[in-house]
Amino acid sequence: MTTRCRVYIDRIKIVRVYLSYAKTRGGWPYRFAELLAHVAGVILFMWESIVLYFENNMDAYLIMLQRHIGISLRVLVISVLIGCPMGVLCVIFKKQQKWVIGLFQVLRIIPSLAVLVLSIRFLGIGMGPAMVALAFLAIPPILMNTVAGLEEVPFFMLETAKGMGMTPLQVWVKIRLPLALPLILAGVKTAMVEIVASATIAALIGAGGLGQIIFQGLSVRRTELLLIGGISVALLSLTAVFLLDLLDRFIQRYKYV
Repeated sequence: MTTRCRVYIDRIKIVRVYLSYAKTRGGWPYRFAELLAHVAGVILFMWESIVLYFENNMDAYLIMLQRHIGISLRVLVISVLIGCPMGVLCVIFKKQQKWVIGLFQVLRIIPSLAVLVLSIRFLGIGMGPAMVALAFLAIPPILMNTVAGLEEVPFFMLETAKGMGMTPLQVWVKIRLPLALPLILAGVKTAMVEIVASATIAALIGAGGLGQIIFQGLSVRRTELLLIGGISVALLSLTAVFLLDLLDRFIQRYKYV
């Protein structure tokens, strides 16, 4: 028996002593002590289980984390490459704008699992169907924020740029896109959070990722695995938002001088 196991058993014994003591006495303070002892026992058990998991499965965890990050970044790049140009085209061709945005809004409300199942028929299992399903989630916020950012550029700025002799391309590159960039980045942040959170479904079709831990925990009813997977995905989402915030502050550093 390892030293860690002995320490763990000693802690459980202490908790049991407190529980036995609380049951022999009456009144709410002793019931409250019983509740605290029970909660302490559960927390100790979960903590020891989580530590033991990382001691035995750190390599596998890092591989799943790397896979999750890889899928998320690929989908984000594809979504930006599709969503931003389509947003520009929607601003140029305003008659088609409502149809394009409406189409992607409809696609967005389709459950990712349904898209995943339909994609398997044409792309098989693996990363491909997962990326398609996640792209349907990520493109709409990028597209809509691109359109909103470009349309909110003040009209007098566009007229002033034209009066200074700028070509239409220069107006887009030097005026419209830089002014719309904050809203576009906000759409990218929203898309990134949705991608990271929903990439867990990739584990259902063998694409890997942190979803493997979550689904394994569901199948064997191990709460510590659910905690490890859920907390890891949450921390990864927060890290992605933090990094995008740093990028936003760097691009708009003139605001913070």
